[in-house]
Amino acid sequence: MACHLRYVCNDDPEWIARILPTYGENREKWMATIRSACNRNQTPHMSRLMQRVLAICKEREREEREAEENPDMPPQMPRVLPPLIRLLISKTPDIYKPAVAHAVFPALATHLWQTRFKYIDNVEHEATLMNVLMAGTGAGKNCISEPINRIMADIRQRDMDNLRREREWKKEVQSKGANKDKRQRPEGLVIQEIDPDMTNAAFVQRLADAEDRFLYTKMNEIDQFDALKGSARGKAQFQIMCLAFDPRNVYGQTRIGTGSVSERVSIRFNWNASTTVQKGRRYFSQVLTDGPISRINFCTIPEREIGADMPVYGTYDEGFDEELRPYIENLNKARGLIDCPKARTLAKRLIEECADFSRLSQSRVYENLSFRANVIAYLKAMVLFVASGGKWDKTVENFIRWSLQYDLWCKIRFFGQDIEMAESAASNVKRGGVKNMLDSLPEIFTRGDLISLRKKIGINKGDTNTVLRQWKHRGYIIRFDECAQNEGAENESFRKTQKYLSRFENS
Repeated sequence: MACHLRYVCNDDPEWIARILPTYGENREKWMATIRSACNRNQTPHMSRLMQRVLAICKEREREEREAEENPDMPPQMPRVLPPLIRLLISKTPDIYKPAVAHAVFPALATHLWQTRFKYIDNVEHEATLMNVLMAGTGAGKNCISEPINRIMADIRQRDMDNLRREREWKKEVQSKGANKDKRQRPEGLVIQEIDPDMTNAAFVQRLADAEDRFLYTKMNEIDQFDALKGSARGKAQFQIMCLAFDPRNVYGQTRIGTGSVSERVSIRFNWNASTTVQKGRRYFSQVLTDGPISRINFCTIPEREIGADMPVYGTYDEGFDEELRPYIENLNKARGLIDCPKARTLAKRLIEECADFSRLSQSRVYENLSFRANVIAYLKAMVLFVASGGKWDKTVENFIRWSLQYDLWCKIRFFGQDIEMAESAASNVKRGGVKNMLDSLPEIFTRGDLISLRKKIGINKGDTNTVLRQWKHRGYIIRFDECAQNEGAENESFRKTQKYLSRFENS
């Protein structure tokens, strides 16, 4: 390490000693090693490893600077992406790429049939993925349409054949009137892509016909979902959202009439919807604490500068479709319980990262939303794993981590404050997102500083001891004045640990 650092520390052992940990080594031996490294003959060029480290540091500095300059901007998408995502956004203008990168998953997952993935809690999930794009009027929400069209092409072709069969059967039934010799509904009428204004009865019938396949729809406005609630079913559309996400769900309706639909089915339903931010917040305002928001993946489109150039799309051609085809075929042929140890390892790591941020921000809303957001991220990872033929690399891990952070950023930004108010929690979370409380304190701070900060953001003084205890237990802070006799007093001092200060270095 010292040999690498000498290139940026001017061969100064004292300089290196100020930034290089001892790693548990005897201090004299540690210093002697540093001096020995600085006395070695130096090549004119720094190592590739050091060059890469500097490049990463510059990139992080740039991202942090952009985040400070634009606090309302969502997390930045990784520059290097999984091949499938790179393909699907390849014709998309830069401003729309994060939205498209999220919105393609419901359509991709619709190709999976009789395929299950065991989450880290040992609960088996199918790839239920629902996405809502919330952005301003005229923001370009239609950017997701063509990539989805290309993904759904094979399903639509098969649906057309079965729709023709269904029309012929209906025509035959109608021609016979009350005749008892009417032909029964044909088997194999699998029609996966449904109309967004479908009635609840038709929805149940399509689910019954689907033979355990996913249904899919794309809605230009989220309130098109209301058609599914029927005439007197209250919040049935929100019930459908919740049930779809939950494994082994049961749904249906019972009618007496011989021509009516009476079925009990499992909801397998993936969908995309778009809406403005205002309409979206109003639509979900009636179910803020009922579960739909946590089960849906949200994305957005940043507001363009006034007078900005019009975004220009690339051309979707046969070459695009040919490159996409192997991924779709992999999804279509997958069956059974599919395992990916690296995906489960990542899921555990992301759970802990979210837990860490929840402790640091002391945001109960963030913590609650993160539980299912992690499941969504895991299902996306498995979709990519299956689509790529069982391949996994660092690009998938980086993309999924970003996808999770982006999803949670959107949920907190659009609904965080409203959820807090709905839960009657005395909080004042900024619209820009949840803030890390420990980051808001100086490197050396007092108990009184923390109390003042908590009062400022509307959190009761009574939990201060719990917060400090958690931070100390996690190794984020230590008492600064170990010899002082002021434990529990407001002037009791604490210092952030090196573990905390360097917590993102290896992520």
